Amino acid sequence: METVVINATSRKTSGTTASGQLRREGKVPCVLYSSEGNVPFCADPAELRNLLYTPKFKVAEIKLDDTVHRCILKEVQNHPVTDQVIHVDFLKLVKGKKVKVDVPVVLTGAAVGVKSGGKLVQRIRTVKVRSSSENIIPELYLDVSQLDLGQTLRVRDIQPVSGVEIINPGSTPVVGVEIPRALKSGMAEEAKEAVKK
Repeated sequence: METVVINATSRKTSGTTASGQLRREGKVPCVLYSSEGNVPFCADPAELRNLLYTPKFKVAEIKLDDTVHRCILKEVQNHPVTDQVIHVDFLKLVKGKKVKVDVPVVLTGAAVGVKSGGKLVQRIRTVKVRSSSENIIPELYLDVSQLDLGQTLRVRDIQPVSGVEIINPGSTPVVGVEIPRALKSGMAEEAKEAVKK
């Protein structure tokens, strides 16, 4: 599991005014949620970059007051106009306790339908899973090798991992091979010719 280390600073005050002041100073207000209580802190945007701007799922190690907290992202708030990150919530990982996280679905293999002229279309790129903090995985895999023209693979087809439960409905489409219009026309013509014979 890839880990991002974040050097953070405690903040004694919270609320809209305090958060606004931190943003003016170029800091991002954050909160660490845990069963032991919520801890407000702040961090430089550069410290958060490798965690926020990546399609990969990563765990954060927040260094705060000589203590390291192993966490995952809970929620990110962006400015509605500038899209700038204005607040980040983290959830502390506790050994043995289950958490829900979104992990990427990685496609493996080369679909036979693409070799026949079809177009591979991935409909969802992440799925929500439930697992203990020790069993958190960075990604799940789906083999598309046997996927032919007009076929679809669903959540139930994702390679299972012991200790990890996928929450999305099993019938949810993940990826399919679409038949291009030109290819459809050609196939229709071939079918007509076959009928005539």
